[in-house]
Amino acid sequence: MADLRNVEIQIMPTRQETHAGLDGPVQLLETPENQWFAYCEGQRGGLLISEPKEVSVLQRRYARMRSQALTLTDSLSLLQRMRGDL
Repeated sequence: MADLRNVEIQIMPTRQETHAGLDGPVQLLETPENQWFAYCEGQRGGLLISEPKEVSVLQRRYARMRSQALTLTDSLSLLQRMRGDL
């Protein structure tokens, strides 16, 4: 999957006890007209967010989570090492 040009894989280290993604899954979506939305999903359903200020909060949280995760190169290296250990 990582060879696809539209896929980036980053692994959150287990030593990172708290990180910006602990509140659950979120998807950030951009339309061809550059309008942003967010979709958050929980156990009882999902929520589509279109309010720009709320979407901005989630974009910043996503950026913080990416900065806490391993780099793309380090993530792929870890996956390859794990695959070799199997």
